[in-house]
Parts: sequence; C-alpha cells; structure tokens
Amino acid sequence: MDEITAEYTTEQLVPSVELRFIPRTTVAAKTDLGRVRENNEDKFEFFISEDEATLASRGQVYLVCDGMGGHAAGQIASELACKTFIDVYLHHPATDPSAAMISGVQAANRFVVDVGRAIPSRKGMGTTLSGLILIQDQAYTVQVGDSRIYRLRQGELLMLTHDHTWVDEAIRAGMIKPEEAETHPYKHVLTRAIGTEGDVRPDVDVHELKPGDTFLLCSDGLINHVADDVIAEVLRTKAPAEAAWLLVGQALLGGGSDNTTVMVVRIDGVDAVSE
Repeated sequence: MDEITAEYTTEQLVPSVELRFIPRTTVAAKTDLGRVRENNEDKFEFFISEDEATLASRGQVYLVCDGMGGHAAGQIASELACKTFIDVYLHHPATDPSAAMISGVQAANRFVVDVGRAIPSRKGMGTTLSGLILIQDQAYTVQVGDSRIYRLRQGELLMLTHDHTWVDEAIRAGMIKPEEAETHPYKHVLTRAIGTEGDVRPDVDVHELKPGDTFLLCSDGLINHVADDVIAEVLRTKAPAEAAWLLVGQALLGGGSDNTTVMVVRIDGVDAVSE
C-alpha cells in the first residue's frame, strides 16, 4: 500500500457505528486576500466521505483556520492545522467523536509548535481553528481562537462559538461591558490558539441538526467589517454560493483590513437510513 492510500484509508480504523441518518448539504466557500495584507493566511477545508462507516462515526468535516505569524508563517500554520486535524480525527480509534476531535486539535497544536521551534523564520506562528462536524442528526462545533461559527435557523442567527480573546472572556466574567469591546486595546488579543502553547484544549459542543439550518464558518476578517444583522439577512435571502461571495464582498467594501474567509453549509435534509 502506498503512502497516500495508507494515509486516507479509514475503513479499518473508524469505530463500528450504525448509520441512522445522513445529512444532505449544499456547501460554498470563498476566501480573499483583502485590501491590506500581502498574503492570505486563512485556510478552509472540508471532507465529505461517501463511506458509510466513516459517515456513521465521523460524519462530514468543515474547517476554517486563520493563521498568524508574519511572512508566510501564518499561512503554513493554518495549512498544517487543517491537514493534521482532519487526518487525526478521521483515523482516531475513539468511539466518542468528541475525544477524536480533541485529539485532532492537540495533534495539530503539537505539529505547529514543533515546526515553529525547528525553523527560526516560523517561530511563534499559530492559527485559529473553527470546525463544524455533521454526524448523523447532530452538529458538533470545535473551537480554538476567534474565528466563528454561526447557525441560521428559522430566520434567527445564533453564534455557536465563543471567541477566545481577552475581551470576550472579560465580558463573560463581568469585567467589562459589551459596548467597551469594540474600542478596547485588547480586542484582538487571543487567549487560545493552535501553535502558541505546548498544550491547547478546544471547546467542543453538540447541537441538534435540523433540515433548513444554515451554518456559517468565518475568519475575523468578516466580523471586523460586517455586522451580525447583515450576515443574517444575507443568509436568509441568498443561496450558499451567492451568500459566500456577497459576504466577502461586504467585508471588502467595509475596508478589507484582513484576509476574509467564509464557508456556508446549508442542511437540505437529514435523511433516515432505511433498514
């Protein structure tokens, strides 16, 4: 068996789980350099298997990462994190998918840390990671950093993740008021990221999956320039491909101060598997 085949063969590794539901999705993604940056440190990736064993135990994987570190280091960090997370998550032997998700993040963190230590020009590089994983009739979110995952359900937009920033944690702790966050000097200071510490633990949450749900994964290049009410209106009125392009366009019109990446995942159905 050659190296590539060995890396992506999952049948003998994934736990044996009964396939009861299959989410049907329409997916679109768009990334842009922005108007200021010289390279794109954002990365999106997805893995949609047609293997029933993989669908039953590991589902469909969607990721957005936002790298940091200057020069090409941030781009490398986000690339390494995406590839490593997906590979480790898919091949992990744990029956509990949450355990496999945590291991995937930790493996990505170790890889980025090791590369940063080994190559002086990449010292201190890191990345966020926001993952949406659809397993049967459930939606898992995996979160490190300040990229975000939203869900539009019956016209209402809900942010499913918390930003791992000093400001967001200070708001939740009652230290500052939400209206102070916009101009706070620590607005973009991350408290968790992949590659910046020896160990990192993601937030992993699970949500019921319903037909008609629309999920948005995005880097903070979108949030910096596009308000939540505008995001909600676009997701309510546009198909995924149109929504992705329009949201990135709105970020550019707002200034395009950072790379901007969006991925839109619409749930067209949650089909029960016939016995």
